[in-house]
Amino acid sequence: MSIKSSKTLVDEALKVIKTLEPVEAKELQDQKKCTLIDIRDVRELHSQGGIKDAIHIPRGMLEFWLDPASPYYKKEKFGDVNKKMILFCAGGLRSALATKSLNEMGYKNIAHINGGFASMVESGFKIIKE
Repeated sequence: MSIKSSKTLVDEALKVIKTLEPVEAKELQDQKKCTLIDIRDVRELHSQGGIKDAIHIPRGMLEFWLDPASPYYKKEKFGDVNKKMILFCAGGLRSALATKSLNEMGYKNIAHINGGFASMVESGFKIIKE
């Protein structure tokens, strides 16, 4: 049996999803034209802080929270699901896979941020710490 590597999965995802540079995502956020979704683990959120106005969804719950047929659906968190959603993780790998997954679910106005949280910090996103 041949196992496909996680690198291959990410490379395949990057071919079919929209990737934004942090400055592009910041511009959309500043104009209130998107919903930022932080899919990092809660431990990352607590240790590194979060992005102001981003919605935190643990990676393991993402598809369930965004599936209207799921008992875990969180419509109240998102309001207009047609508004552009931009996902990010720590470095951009998990968010690439997650963006591909949501795209396969039918979400089309979706992207992820190249370089993830680390690149967002460098690009001037406002960080909040609990």
